[in-house]
Parts: sequence; C-alpha cells; structure tokens
Amino acid sequence: MPESLNIEANRSQRKYTWWELLLRVLWGTLGTLLFSLSPRPFFAWRRGVLRLFGAAVGPGVHIYPSATVYFPWKLSIGAYSAVGEHAILYNLGPITIGSQVTISQHAHLCAGTHDHTDPTMPLLKPPIVVEDQAWVCAEAFIGPGVTVGEGAIVGARAVAVKEVPSWTIVAGNPAAVIRKRTLREAAP
Repeated sequence: MPESLNIEANRSQRKYTWWELLLRVLWGTLGTLLFSLSPRPFFAWRRGVLRLFGAAVGPGVHIYPSATVYFPWKLSIGAYSAVGEHAILYNLGPITIGSQVTISQHAHLCAGTHDHTDPTMPLLKPPIVVEDQAWVCAEAFIGPGVTVGEGAIVGARAVAVKEVPSWTIVAGNPAAVIRKRTLREAAP
C-alpha cells in the first residue's frame, strides 16, 4: 500500500527566508498597489516599481498593469519586451525573459511546483527562461524548468512542459512542434 501524503509536514516546511517573507509583505501591499493602479500607458512607472523591488528590467519594456508578478526580485526581462494584460508570472523560481519577447494576454509562466513523489510534497522552484525574440501567445502555459528557445513561438493555449527548440512554432497540449519559424526580409 502506498504511503499517504503528509500535508501537515508540507505546511511546516520553511519555504522562504525571513528576507523573502518581508519582501513579499512589502510587495503584496505597497508594491502591487503602485504597480496595478497605475494608468495603462505608464510603462516607465511600472518598470521603476519593479526595479525598486529588485527586478532587472531593460529599457523599453512594456508591462501592463493587470499583469501579475509574484516576486519582482526573481524577474529579469530584457529590452523592448512586453508582458500583456492579465499575464501571470508565477516566479517562485527565477523567470528570465530575453529581449524583444512578447508574453501575450493571459499567458501563464509557472516557475513553481511540488515534488509529487515525496509524501511531504516539498515546494520546488525550477527556473523558466524565455530567450530573445520568442513569443508566448495568448493563454499559453509554460511549465516549471522550461526553456523557450530564441525566436520560438508557443501558440495560443499551448501547454509547454519541456524545452521549446529555437525558431520553432509549437502548439497543443502537450505542445509539439508544428513547423519552423522563419522571418521574411524587412520591406524597404
């Protein structure tokens, strides 16, 4: 007979340092208010708020006020990237977003899970990396520990639970390569 889960042991585990707990309180009260109540076109303001709370945010980044960032100090986002309306960056582990990346509306990047093989189900915080020029389309899900390669596209509502190769387009659940991504020459 399999061993039963020990949720009490899970809840008694220390998942965060005291410093992280303090930052969570500050971000959850002051930070999210400064971020989410800012007018839609105030991208520079939101970049500043995220930087104030430890995020590494490049120039020209557009993050919309309805986006959710759990731990700014575990977020790195490169120049001219965008995070759309109602996107969720559940960054219990680090989330690194490259330059010129688009995270579309309602996309969910989930850098947290539990070890389901351990009866105490300890919290795991595997990183997520979205490389330069990638696009995570509307309502797509990127799982813990996943790297989305340079220039890759994760299609709308796709579920990526393993590496997405560079310059490919993936779709479906689970996400599978449907073709290569190629760029046309720019018009003169």
